[in-house]
Amino acid sequence: MYKYRWAPLAHLLAAGFVAAVPAAVLAQDTADSDSASILNQVDVIGDPTAIYTIPGSADYVDAEEFREFGYDDINRVLRRTPGVYLREEDGYGLFPNISLRGVDTSRSAKVTLMEDGVLAAPAPYSAPSAYYSPTTGRMSGIEVLKGSSQIQYGPQTTGGAINYRSTPIPTEERTYLRGQFGSDREYRAHAYHGNTVDTDIGRVGYLAEFYLRDTEGFKSIDTTPDFQDGDETGFHNIEPMIKLAWEPNTDAYNRFEFKYGYTDKEADETYLGLTTPDFRRDPNRRYSASRFDNIDTEHHRTHLRHFFSPHDDFDLVTTAYYNEFKRNWYKLASTSAGDISEALAGGAGLDCLRGDAACDLNVRANRRSYRSYGIQTEATQRFDTGTLAHEVTVGLRYHEDYEERKQEEDTFNQAANGTITDATFRPFGSRDNRKDSAEAIAVFIQDRIEYGDWWVTPGLRYEHIDYERDDRLDSTNNGKESLDVVGGGIGAGYNWTDEWQTFGGIHFGFSPPGPGGAIGGQEEETSIAYELGSRYASRDGVLTAEAVAFLTEFDDMIVVDNIGATGSGDSENLGEVRSYGLELSGQFDLGLAQGWSFSNPYHMAYTYTNAEQRSSAASADAESIFSFGAKGNKVPYIPEHQLNVGTALEFARWGTSLNVTYVDETFTSANNVSTEVNGDGDPDARFGKTDSYTLVDLGAHYKLQPNTKLFGGVHNLLDREYIVSRQPLGPRPGIDRTWFVGIELEL
Repeated sequence: MYKYRWAPLAHLLAAGFVAAVPAAVLAQDTADSDSASILNQVDVIGDPTAIYTIPGSADYVDAEEFREFGYDDINRVLRRTPGVYLREEDGYGLFPNISLRGVDTSRSAKVTLMEDGVLAAPAPYSAPSAYYSPTTGRMSGIEVLKGSSQIQYGPQTTGGAINYRSTPIPTEERTYLRGQFGSDREYRAHAYHGNTVDTDIGRVGYLAEFYLRDTEGFKSIDTTPDFQDGDETGFHNIEPMIKLAWEPNTDAYNRFEFKYGYTDKEADETYLGLTTPDFRRDPNRRYSASRFDNIDTEHHRTHLRHFFSPHDDFDLVTTAYYNEFKRNWYKLASTSAGDISEALAGGAGLDCLRGDAACDLNVRANRRSYRSYGIQTEATQRFDTGTLAHEVTVGLRYHEDYEERKQEEDTFNQAANGTITDATFRPFGSRDNRKDSAEAIAVFIQDRIEYGDWWVTPGLRYEHIDYERDDRLDSTNNGKESLDVVGGGIGAGYNWTDEWQTFGGIHFGFSPPGPGGAIGGQEEETSIAYELGSRYASRDGVLTAEAVAFLTEFDDMIVVDNIGATGSGDSENLGEVRSYGLELSGQFDLGLAQGWSFSNPYHMAYTYTNAEQRSSAASADAESIFSFGAKGNKVPYIPEHQLNVGTALEFARWGTSLNVTYVDETFTSANNVSTEVNGDGDPDARFGKTDSYTLVDLGAHYKLQPNTKLFGGVHNLLDREYIVSRQPLGPRPGIDRTWFVGIELEL
C-alpha cells in the first residue's frame, strides 16, 4: 500500500534533513559548561515553565503531585490533565486504555508512549496495542502533548504523546526511601541512591533504583470444592534500574549516559466480567471460571545516549535503544456452554461461568514476545536571520520491532459442582504461531521562529514503514507491504505580557495500521486538528490558568473490533469522526495571595468533548463493538464531561490534600444502545453504558524531621461502586475504598 501521493514531499523532507545536519554540525565553537538545555532535550517538556515555548497544548505532572495521594495508577494521575480520556480495566492501572482528544481508547494504541524520550510500547509499529504501561510510581514526572505540539513524536500523531520521566541521576549525593502499606495487604517499596562526582577523567554520575509493589487484590473469586484461593486476585511487580553517566574533560561538552531497567510482573488478572445484576450486588466478585487467569511478564529495557554541545547554539543528542518484552496471559477464552458475552447478558452459559454446571472451560495461553530496537538522533541549531530568531530541530530515527505469537488453548472439564475433573493440554503454538515485524525510518524538522512578542513553529514529519507477516499455521495470511505517511503542522502565538500568552495551531496527523491491517489493504488513519488557547502565569506563582478550544477531524479512524475473547481482535477502519471541545485548567494559591504563613492551593481541570461519528460504521460484524454505528453517534468510551478539582493545606510540618474527580457516563459501543444488545439484536454484555461517577481521594503527611515524613490517605473515600468498562468481557468495577500509610526519607 505504497502512498505515491506523498513521495515528492517525502523526498524533499529527506533532502532537507541531509542538508541541514552537516551544516549544523560544522558550526562548532567553544564549549559551554552549562548542560541544562541539552539535557532537557530528552524530555518532551523538560520542566513546567517550558510549556510556554511549546507550539500547542501540553501538561506536566510532577511526582510530588501524585506521591501526596499515593498514586501508582496512571489513570488517577492523568485525571488532572484536560483532554485525556481513560478507560479503566483492572483497578490498578496495569493495562491503561488512554485516549487524547477523542481517538480510540483501546490499549492506548493511538498514543505515542515513551520513557525518557524512547518508545516504550513493546512493539509500537508491529503491535501498537500496548497491553503495557511504564510503572507510574517510580517516575519523577509525566509529560503530555496534544495538538500541534507532537510533530517530533511518532508513529501515532493523531492523538498525542505521553512521556514517562524516570528518576534522573542526582547532581549531588542523594538517598531516597519510601515504604507504604495499605488495604488488601498491599505493600510498596521505592528506594534509590545516586550521586555525581568529579574525577580525573571528568564528572561521573550513577543511580541505583529499586521499586516493588505487591497486593492480594480487591476482588474475590467464587470458591469450589477443589479451589479455595478466591482472595488471590492481586499482582506482584518488581523493578530494579541502574543509570551511569560520564562527562569527560573535553573542550566541547560531551555526556554519555547508560540506562538499564528490568520489570518482572505477575498478576492474577482476568478478562471476565459479571452480569449487570451480579455487579450491582457485588462488583468485586469474580466467577470461578476465571480461577486459572494469570498474566506473567518480563521486560528488559536499555539505552545508550550521547549528548554533544560544542557551544550554546548547537546541541546533538543520539540514542541507541533496545527493548525486549515477553508475556503470557493465560485466561478464559470460551466455554462449551455458549458465548461468554451473551451469557453475561442473560444468554445461555452463565451457570458454567459461576461453577454451577458441567461444561468445558477453554483457557488460552496468549504467549507473545516482543523486541524493538533502533537509533535516533536530534540536532538543534539556534541562529538569527535579521530580526528573526530561529531554533531548528531536525531528527532521524531508524527502528525495527516485531511481535511473535505462539499460543495454545487448553481445555478443563468442569463438573456440576465446579470441580475440575480432567484437562487436555495442547501443543505449544498450536492455536496461533505467527510473527509480525516492521522496519521504519522517521524524519522530522521543526523551526521555532521568534519575532518580538510573536512566535511561530512550523514542522513536518515523514515515516516510511516496511511490514511483514509470517504465519506458520496459515501461509495465505503471509505478505509484505510498505507505507509512506507525512504529517506536520504549524503552531503560533503572541506574548501579550510576560504573564499572558495566546496560542493556536493546525496539525495534520497520522496513525499507521499494524502489519495485518497494512497487508490487508487497511488505510492509515489521518486527522486535521485545530486548537486555539490562552495561558496565564503570574510572576509570583499565585495563579496559572489555561483555556483551549480544539477541533479534530479524523478520517479512516482505526479501531480494534474487540479486546476480548469474542471478535477477531483485528483492527479496522471505523470511518470519519469529529471531536471538538473545550479544556480548562488552573491553579490558585490563596495562602500565597493573602500572605499567610501556610499554603492553600486549589486546582481544577475540566474537559467538554463531543466526539461523534461523521459516517456510518464500515463494519457490520456483530461481534465488534464498532459495528452498526450510525452517523451522529458518539464514539465509545469518550465522556462528554470530565472534572477534576482539589485543594490542600500546607504548613511547615504537616499538610493535607483533597482530590475530587467526576467522569460522565459513556456509550460502550458505536451503535449507542443503552441495553446489552448488539447490532444483530443478540444479548452481549459489552454493549450498553458505563456509569457516571464521582471519586474523592484524601492524602496527608507529617514531617517528623526535615528529611523524614509520615504519610497516609484514602482512595474512593465515599466507597462508590461504578462500572468503568464493559470491555473486555462484561461490566468491570473501579477499585473500592482503600487506605494506605507509610514513611518517606530523603537523605
